[in-house]
Amino acid sequence: MSKYLVTGGAGYVGSVVAAHLLEAGHEVTILDNLSTGFAEGVPAGATLIDGRIQDAADHLDPSYDAVLHFAASSQVGESVVNPGKYWDNNVGGTLALLTAMREAGVRRLVFSSTAATYGEPTEGALTETSVTAPTNPYGASKLAVDHMIAGECAAHGLAAVSLRYFNVAGAYREFGERHDPETHLIPLVLQVALGQRESISVFGDDYPTPDGTCVRDYIHVADLAEAHLSALRVAAEGEHLVCNLGNGSGFSVREVIETVRKVTGREIPEVVAPRRAGDPAVLVASARTAHERLGWTPTRSDLTNIVTDAWNFARERRS
Repeated sequence: MSKYLVTGGAGYVGSVVAAHLLEAGHEVTILDNLSTGFAEGVPAGATLIDGRIQDAADHLDPSYDAVLHFAASSQVGESVVNPGKYWDNNVGGTLALLTAMREAGVRRLVFSSTAATYGEPTEGALTETSVTAPTNPYGASKLAVDHMIAGECAAHGLAAVSLRYFNVAGAYREFGERHDPETHLIPLVLQVALGQRESISVFGDDYPTPDGTCVRDYIHVADLAEAHLSALRVAAEGEHLVCNLGNGSGFSVREVIETVRKVTGREIPEVVAPRRAGDPAVLVASARTAHERLGWTPTRSDLTNIVTDAWNFARERRS
């Protein structure tokens, strides 16, 4: 049994990873100030510390085997109008965490990064060596953290893995998406199915894709969680490993909407709206590095499976 600190473990992905760690027999402490997370999202058996990552030094000690770092501000639109929050929380907070880890002698880290570090793709499936040119402060802050972690590994021997997520979706047990405000496509379409909004907006239907709508790479949150446990096993002293996590193929906005119609049996009115600035036509991952280094292959990549799990969570939460 190992002991892990999970920052941001009351949020969507953090809670699912924490649940997987507990199921594997590990001891889990969650550090979360519940600013965007939920107390009911903390898995049974985990210890919750109400606090910020800037104060990690108050809670870390040599008994921890590793840190899994999910605590971050993550709204793209908000980052554009309030960039200082993102530099302070994502970059400043992680710098404080890395310092606390070094002082406590905790030398393994798995970091929740993002495909937003790449910006608008200029090629097909994105690899870890693709150009990183973030188009917003959120992506820029995550890229800055990746650079910071690389420096910590080189200078002080930290063993670290950054996992760059593409579109995470679905649910696991009682853990699912409950963002406020919600910006992700699948839960937004499910809100239409539940009668919580009148229609779903399709931002542009004239892209150079088979049906004219944007294509994105969706990954089930449980597959994502399994990648984190694999990352803990392979993290090597002095190395900063970066891995993309995706299915390697994409689904269009209209494919997602149609799948929700089939799964829910509900009508989903859609309204075509103007394109959003900075929305690439296709954003798909190459997960070859994750396959080769982590031994990881997603097994829940079917869109119907992803939507069904998200729908079950949405209905249970509403009842």
